[in-house]
Amino acid sequence: MSPADQTFPDIREAVRDLCAQFPDEYHRQIDEQRTYPEAFVNALTEAGWLAAMIPQEYGGSGLGLTEASVIMEEINRSGGNSGACHGQMYNMGTLLRHGSEAQKQFYLPKIASGEWRLQSMGVTEPTTGTDTTKIKTTAVKRGDRYVINGQKVWISRVQHSDWMILLARTTPLSEVKRKSEGMSIFMVDLREAEKSGLTVRPIPNMVNHETNELFFENLEIPAENLIGEEGQGFKYILDGLNAERTLIAAECIGDGYWFIDRVSRYAKDREVFGRAIGQNQGVQFPIAESYIEIEAANLMRYEACRRFDAHEACGPQANMAKYLAAKASWEAANVCLQYHGGFGFACEYDIERKFRETRLYQVAPISTNLILSYVAEHILGLPRSF
Repeated sequence: MSPADQTFPDIREAVRDLCAQFPDEYHRQIDEQRTYPEAFVNALTEAGWLAAMIPQEYGGSGLGLTEASVIMEEINRSGGNSGACHGQMYNMGTLLRHGSEAQKQFYLPKIASGEWRLQSMGVTEPTTGTDTTKIKTTAVKRGDRYVINGQKVWISRVQHSDWMILLARTTPLSEVKRKSEGMSIFMVDLREAEKSGLTVRPIPNMVNHETNELFFENLEIPAENLIGEEGQGFKYILDGLNAERTLIAAECIGDGYWFIDRVSRYAKDREVFGRAIGQNQGVQFPIAESYIEIEAANLMRYEACRRFDAHEACGPQANMAKYLAAKASWEAANVCLQYHGGFGFACEYDIERKFRETRLYQVAPISTNLILSYVAEHILGLPRSF
């Protein structure tokens, strides 16, 4: 592949070696049974890959977003699905950037070691979607506790996480000067919460991506679980979105390369009418076009990573990387499925599984339309549409 694809060869080789212990059959079985890849996630954790961005003083590797993105890319390129564990990579960023030193000393070493999983973030609600400032979940302070009431939806990996980062309103929308004010971030001990006010309802879906609806009824959490300042939670969440979108862009790039590798091999070997189908330009050109688009998305991914690691503004690059990578991987998925013909729909080829997995990123964690709106308003200066 390209020179950009060969960055950090030591990391790539090590992650590929680990992933090789979990071949297609493993991921296919996990998908078929709709279970969680526990052994795979444990292996990644024990090898330290999911603690890549946690500073060394808290037990992590102290690597940058660039290296973290390579890890996520390689998992997907090897046939796995980083969606089972990517929250562990970026969710801790809110705590790292805005938590107190005591909080970081308390949480991060155990997250780095894998003793605790921080896989979940509770933001989205049924009636608000991406209009986050309209969330209705409330956190009311009573003495040394906050009382949580409300509902969240599409919250991933709750059953396989010990802690969740929760966004809730601490000041009613009607009482703030700006609609982005009055929201706060909390650490929620999920196992304790399920005993005293949290109800978890799984949502079956087309991808084996464990996701849930959450109901909070007078859930009490310690006031010390507040991260940073009360009322500044929306700003804290936004800080972490650039890392999330860039890492997911890397996952899509890994998917894209996986599809291109598979379809290229198949097109060389599959013969119809006495010739390899890859000899036909009608087959060649869509594959080549998909590869070009993946390469372009890859470069934007690295630019977003470079800016993030240099502590430069990277919102436009992170959003564009996610848009380009999700689009490129989806188009590569369609090409791969199309030219495998009926075999593309057979579970044993794994294409239909990866096809479903990569389709998710046209919608989550932010839809392509919202990215286009962001670029139109914040980069091109066009009037706000909502």
